[in-house]
This record gives sequence, C-alpha cells and structure tokens, in this order.
Amino acid sequence: MNALAATNRNFRHAARILGLDSKLEKSLLIPFREIKVECTIPKDDGTLVTYVGFRVQHDNARGPMKGGIRYHPEVDPDEVNALAQLMTWKTAVADIPYGGAKGGIGCNPKDLSMSELERLTRVFTQKIHDLIGIHRDVPAPDMGTNAQTMAWILDEYSKFHGHSPAVVTGKPIDLGGSLGREAATGRGVVYATEALLAEHGKSVSDLTFAIQGFGNVGSWAAKLIHERGGKVVAVSDITGAVKNRNGIDIEALIKHKSESGSLRNFQGGDTIDSDELLVHDCDVLIPCALGGVLNRENATDVKAKYIIEGANHPTDPEADEILFKKGVVILPDIYANAGGVTVSYFEWVQNIQGFMWDEEKVNKELQRYMRRAFNDIKMMCKIHDCSLRMGAFTLGVNKVARATLLRGWEA
Repeated sequence: MNALAATNRNFRHAARILGLDSKLEKSLLIPFREIKVECTIPKDDGTLVTYVGFRVQHDNARGPMKGGIRYHPEVDPDEVNALAQLMTWKTAVADIPYGGAKGGIGCNPKDLSMSELERLTRVFTQKIHDLIGIHRDVPAPDMGTNAQTMAWILDEYSKFHGHSPAVVTGKPIDLGGSLGREAATGRGVVYATEALLAEHGKSVSDLTFAIQGFGNVGSWAAKLIHERGGKVVAVSDITGAVKNRNGIDIEALIKHKSESGSLRNFQGGDTIDSDELLVHDCDVLIPCALGGVLNRENATDVKAKYIIEGANHPTDPEADEILFKKGVVILPDIYANAGGVTVSYFEWVQNIQGFMWDEEKVNKELQRYMRRAFNDIKMMCKIHDCSLRMGAFTLGVNKVARATLLRGWEA
C-alpha cells in the first residue's frame, strides 16, 4: 500500500471514530491546492535539463500551510499528497497554528553541482512565489534539502516581495534561523520517547535502541539517547549498518561518518546487513529513514517492544495490524517526529517578532509542547478506546474539523 492510500485509510478510520459528516470528511481529505511546475535550468556544461516541481497545499483552516521541500528521485504527486496531509494532522496534534503542505522536485541532488542546485531552487521559487508566503505557505527543509536551500528560497522570494525572513524556516542562523532547529526533530523524537516510556514506568537509560537512518534525525536521536544513558546497540543507513550489543559509542560513530562519509569500517562494532536492523534484538526501534520499511514481510520478525516513528509513514497498515496483535507499542509519526515543525513554528514566531530566543528556551518550549501533545493523545485514546496512532489521528482530525466548521463550512 503506497503512502497516500495508507494515510487516507488512517484518516477515514479516524473520521469514522469521530462520527464526521460524510461531506465534511470528503472536504478535509481533498487538498486545498496542487501545484506542478516545469523547472528548466542550464547545467554547468551548458546543456539544458528539465525537472518537475510539486507543491501540495492540503489545508489552511488552522493557519498558514507548512511543510518541507524534498529533492529526491522518487518525489511524485501521490507521495507529496500523503506527506502534505500528514502535515495537516501533525501540526494539529502539536497544537501549533498551521495547516499542512509538502513539496519537492524529482531529482537526485547528488548528481547536481552546488551551482546547479542553486539555479534549480531559484527557478522553482520563481514558479511558486505567488503561492507561498509568511501567512500563506511556509516551506522548510526535507530530504535532500538543507539550510542553504532555504537561504536561496528566501533570497529569491525577497526579490519579489521584499525582505521576508519568515517565508521559510530551517534557515541558516545568520539569516534568521532558530537556534536548536537542526537538532529539533531528533530531540523531539527523544522527548516523545521519554513521554511514552514514563507512561510504562521506564526510562531511556533502562533500555536498548536500534536506529534505522543516521541522517539528521537519526544521528541526533542517537546522540541524545546515548547522552541519557540509553544503549544504542545497532545503527544503519544507506551506506551500511553496525551493531554492538554493549552499546555503540555514538560520538565516535558520528565522527567516523563525518570523516569517511559512511558507516562502513567502523571499528567500534560489527557489520550487519542493513535489512537486519529492523528485526534486531532491542527494546526500542526508531525508524528514521524512508516510509514503508515495516511491512507484512518483516513485521512478524520485529523484536522491539516499542517503535518510535522518526520517519514519515515507516509502518504500512498491514504491518501496523501485525505489530498491534504482537503487543508492540507504536508511537506514530504525526506525533513522534513533530519536533521539527514545532521548532519551525518557533523560528517563524521569532522572525515575525524580530526577537530571537536562546537555545535553552527553544529546547524547553519544545519539551513542553511534546509533553502536552502526548497527554492530549492519551486522552483521545481513553475517550475512544483506540491505539496511539488512532489517538493521534482523532486528535488532529478533530481539531481541523472543528476549525473548519467554526470558520463557516456548510454541509
């Protein structure tokens, strides 16, 4: 089941639990706007190449639409639609005043030089600048993009609309980015994990962890878990996988990857097959890479007691059912990885106010938002006697539905 079908399925289940009117349900499901643009640029050798850019703006009932822009070969309308919808529910779960959006360009950024990436980003911005904005749609980095990408978007957008630092988040600090933003998603994953474990009478230092994906989210989550005394026993990414039953020295692994560009040949553990990580013996599994990695083929072999979804849609619905029957507790993506968009909101607020926060305040506020959202989810689980995933979905969908009705939607 692809990401859009799975997301729609979860939404419809939540809508049934909430007893939403069928017309309102359909209205909430259909995106506000879908954008598809041609992006033609000259390559460094003078030849022309064309890419397709997408932006799906899903819902703005609760505020400006918000979501990342990813550069990846597999970017397509279905995936962007699914991720835009997830952002709508995620921002509602986190209780920040945004709707959902997502965008991307179907390209492999590794095949493009820095100057080619800049030209591509600027052309994409030229095509959509009238449809994004501080109070309309606020992009952020995602897979294959970073703070530099946001700096180019900010600069290009400002040529048309004047200096507008709040038009994107995840910017460099020198251009109005927020302290703590780089670590925010990984830190939010850890705060979410702590909230869940406390509910079960456990703490990070009691347990073993396996982390799939060692990019921004996975590496920060691993680092913070390691600092809290948790034992990270396995880590993987596209370059390889490593295990150490006594716990991996995460600082050493981060240094090794920074110097070599790979997890391979790390001396502080044994090499394993990347696919093995998902079924590795551990207490907590944290998938932080692409979606759909947990499916009916491998779900029965998962040994973890808890799964924290650092990635978007890592567990397909069939795996969800198998894992639920096994008694595995899954903390869903629309809550677990909401730290990034929450600190993006803080950055937006700081830009609008023209007053920047110190990192201690950013992290303290993030922890407060993550704890509050977890308590809200647990309340919905109690009311509707449902899983954490449906607790999160009913929470998010209910907030958006209420806002839609209050604004004057007519059945």
